[in-house]
Parts: sequence; structure tokens; C-alpha cells
Amino acid sequence: MYDPIHALIHAHPKFQELVRKRERLAWILSGLMLALYLAFILLIAFRPDWLGARIRPGAPTTWGIPAGIGLIVSAFVLTGIYVRRANGEFDRLTRELLEDVTR
Repeated sequence: MYDPIHALIHAHPKFQELVRKRERLAWILSGLMLALYLAFILLIAFRPDWLGARIRPGAPTTWGIPAGIGLIVSAFVLTGIYVRRANGEFDRLTRELLEDVTR
């Protein structure tokens, strides 16, 4: 079952803009997260001495703990960036698209 409104939406320039912007942001954020994970894995592989070094002499915490927490926090931050853009710019483009198509 194919509705003619789908063809109007897919052909609309705002839809093309929305898809292009959303895909670009998703690729950038995914690449950034992949680079952060890769950097962490490379640290584990090639600099385990640094990750295992204590933050201060006699301190129980090593540099690996804040590095791992930073990696987890970065995932939340990047997700927040996407959600902010999705709830702002992408929702605005979607509303404008629907208004144009349903007129």
C-alpha cells in the first residue's frame, strides 16, 4: 500500500535537507565515538603502564578509571548533542515539511 503523500514528502526539498543534515550529524557523532573508543583500546594495548599508573603516589585510583569514565560520559554528551539537534532543528524541519505537504 503506497500513499501518494509519501511521494510528495520524498520529493520535497525540505525532506532532502532533513535527511542530509540528520545523516551528516549521525556520521560525525558516530565517527567521533568510534575514534574515542579506538583511542581507549589503543591506550590499553600500547600504554597499559599509563592507564595503570596512580593519579598521585599512594592514591588508590589509576588513570584508567577517569579515562573509562570519560569515555562513558562522552557517549552521554554525544547523545545529548544529537537529541538537542533532533528536538530543535530536525523537529522544526519536519513541521515545516508537513505543513508544506498537507496544504
